[in-house]
This record gives sequence, structure tokens and C-alpha cells, in this order.
Amino acid sequence: MSREKGGDRPMSVIEHLAELRARILLSILIIVLFSSGAFMFVPRLMPLISRLVGQLYFMAPAEAFWVQLKLSLFIGLYLSLPFVLYQIWRFVELGLYQGEKKLLLPLTLLSFMLFTAGAAFCYILVIPAAVRFFLSYASASLVPLISVSRYLSFIGYMMIAFGLTFQLPLALSLLARIGLVNSSKLRHWRRYAILLSFVAAAALTPTPDMVNQTLLALPMILLYEASIWMICLMRR
Repeated sequence: MSREKGGDRPMSVIEHLAELRARILLSILIIVLFSSGAFMFVPRLMPLISRLVGQLYFMAPAEAFWVQLKLSLFIGLYLSLPFVLYQIWRFVELGLYQGEKKLLLPLTLLSFMLFTAGAAFCYILVIPAAVRFFLSYASASLVPLISVSRYLSFIGYMMIAFGLTFQLPLALSLLARIGLVNSSKLRHWRRYAILLSFVAAAALTPTPDMVNQTLLALPMILLYEASIWMICLMRR
């Protein structure tokens, strides 16, 4: 049971389930509305998405339709994410102390902004470099014939991966909150973090040159430093 509902009495299990059901249905409705609106604009987005490779091809009669449907759902999920996170926050806050409630909403908004920053960084800098590298293997005997579904899956997975990677400050801050790490330990591990950032960048970067590897390593290092500052602020 939660501690209070409306500040007067604890909630029963049935009331919890009813609350959860209502918020899930509202979240689904919001996602459907945003996805339906996005579906009308997807044809205008396709030239922007395919600009790096030129033409995209579909290998089955229904592939183009399903790709546009999936893309509109992805856009709808992203646009509705603040509203869905708000519904989650309203449900979770019923079982939290007052001090925990003050932290949950800012952390939720911060997580959304970090994910957006990571996805944008990937789309603007990393994906163009990756596509140029892979297409450089084209020749007279190797002609790229890129499937629209495979291409969108490649972009989507990359952006999600970078969005999750940019959650590093939040993850380290939560670890510090429960006492597993602290700012002094993170400062002591800084040299290893820098080394691991460049190793990870070398593994993730499709091109072998140092420029693109540095473009990936620097954000990781900056995120690590931001984590130290966030932990110091949380202690204060």
C-alpha cells in the first residue's frame, strides 16, 4: 500500500491497480494521438532521412507502408515521452517520501533531456560519418542498394544507444545517492575513465581516423566530469 492518497488515508491494492490502469490507458491514448499526427508528416521527413544515401528501396509491397508506420510510432513515442514520464511520476509519487518526490520530477526531466542530447549528437555527427565510411566500399562491382527498413533500423538503434549512453551522469549520480560511488572516487578513477572513453570510441567509431574517435570520446569524458559535479551538488 502507498503511504497516502490525497494526504488522508493509505491506498489499497485495488486502488493501486485502478490508478495504474487509468495512467496506462491515458499514456496509450497520448502515444496514439502523437503517432497519428506524426504519420501525416512522415512522407515529408523521408527525403531528410535519406539525404545521406540518396535513394532508399523497399523489397516487399508492404515494406514502405510498415516503415512509415514504424517511424510515425517512434516519433509519437518520443514526442509523448514527457507526458508518459509525467504519468509514471504521478503514480510513483504515491509511495515516496516528501524529499524523494522533490528529486524524482527533476531527475525525470533531466533523463529526457540527456536522451535527446545523445540522440541528436548521434544523428548530427556520428551517423553521417558512419554512412560515409560504409558507402566508401561501393565500387563498379559493389553497388549499394539500401533497404529502407534496414536503414531506419540502423539509424534508430544508433540513436537509442547514444541516448542511453548520455544517461551516464544520471546513473552515476544515482549510484552515489545509494553510496556505491562518490566524487573523490570518480576523481581518482578519472585517468582510467579517459582511457576507457577513447577505447570505447575506437570500438564504436566506424572510421579509423582520430577525428571521429575524438568526437565520440570527448562527450564521454565531459559526461564523466559532469557526473562528478552533479554528485558534489547532490551532497550539498
